[in-house]
Amino acid sequence: MNRRDLLFAGAAATTGLGLGTLPAAQANAAPRPPRRPLRVHTVLYDGVEEQDFAGPVEVLGIIADQHGVRQSFVTAEGPRTVTTFSGMEIKVRSPWSPRSADVIVVPGGGLGEGSAVERQIGRGVLPRALAAARRPGLVLAGVCSGTLLLAAAGITDGRPCTTHHAAKQDLRARGGRVVDGRVVDDGDLVTSGGVTSGLDLALWLVERFYGAETALFAEKVLEYERRGTVWRSDSRGGA
Repeated sequence: MNRRDLLFAGAAATTGLGLGTLPAAQANAAPRPPRRPLRVHTVLYDGVEEQDFAGPVEVLGIIADQHGVRQSFVTAEGPRTVTTFSGMEIKVRSPWSPRSADVIVVPGGGLGEGSAVERQIGRGVLPRALAAARRPGLVLAGVCSGTLLLAAAGITDGRPCTTHHAAKQDLRARGGRVVDGRVVDDGDLVTSGGVTSGLDLALWLVERFYGAETALFAEKVLEYERRGTVWRSDSRGGA
C-alpha cells in the first residue's frame, strides 16, 4: 500500500465516510457530485510560488477520483515550460482555454518591485487574459498575491477580496474592497490571504461544491485543519 492509499484508508476509518475504499456511488454520506466533472485550471507563470499552487492541487487531487475533478496547468501564452520561484521546471501541455474551465486558480508569485507578480502585471499578458476569461459560471480564485493579478485585470474592483497581509494596501490601491478573512467568497470571485492559504481556499471550494463532509475527509487525509474565517458575501453568485 502506498502512502496516499494508507492516508485514504485512515481518513475513511476516522470520518466514517468510506471514501477511501468505496466508489463514490456507494459512499452514501457523500454529497451528490455535479452532473459533469469539475474542471479546474491552475495558472502558472515564471516565478510562481510553489506553495500557492501545490496546496490547491493536492486538496482537489484527494477528491478527484470520487468526484470527477479534472485539473490542468495552463499559462496565458499556451503550452510551454515554466520556471517556478525555486527554479523547478514544469512543462505545461494544456492550452489556454478558459471556456473549458469551471474554476481558474491564480497563485501568487512574491510581493513588491521585481517580484514575479509585478513582472506579470507589467507585461500585461496574463491580466488581459484573465479579464477576457470572465463569464457566467466561471469562478476565479486568487491565492495570496495572486489576487493582485486579478486586481490588475479589473476583476476585484469594488469587490470583497483578500491577499497576503503585506499586499493588502496595494490591493486597496488597485480598487479591491479588502476583507480580513482567511478566505473571501464573493460568488464568482474567491480569494485567500497568506502563504499557505491555498489549502484553505481549496478546502472551502470542496465544501462549496461537494459539502462539508467531503471537505472534512480531505482535511483528514492531509492531517490539516483549516485556519481562519471564510467570509461570504450575502449575494453570492457564480457556480
